[in-house]
Amino acid sequence: MLIEGPLKIGVLDQPDGLGRELHLSFGPEFRTLDLAGQGAALRHYVGELRQQIEAVSDTSDRDRQGMLIILQIAEELLPHVAAGEMALEETIVVEMGPETRGLSLVDLLPGGGGGCA
Repeated sequence: MLIEGPLKIGVLDQPDGLGRELHLSFGPEFRTLDLAGQGAALRHYVGELRQQIEAVSDTSDRDRQGMLIILQIAEELLPHVAAGEMALEETIVVEMGPETRGLSLVDLLPGGGGGCA
């Protein structure tokens, strides 16, 4: 399931095979918005993620689990983005342990492929 939004998400497997890295960046369209627009766009994205998560009733669904991770990250970023406290041109790297290997984070990427977007 692909959810369009301000975050561009890339997933890289660790070379040792023991986890993944999420690479998150804000798209150029998002970065050109004024501060109020950025906050509103990220709030809207968080709301869409919540709706999509609620629409998946199977709590073990891989798509749902991947969306929950992105939702948690987006919710943590929201107050900082809304306050203008972040350098939006930088890539955010989140290291994830081996327990995430079965999650469908890759399916959240455009085209459903791996690598960074």
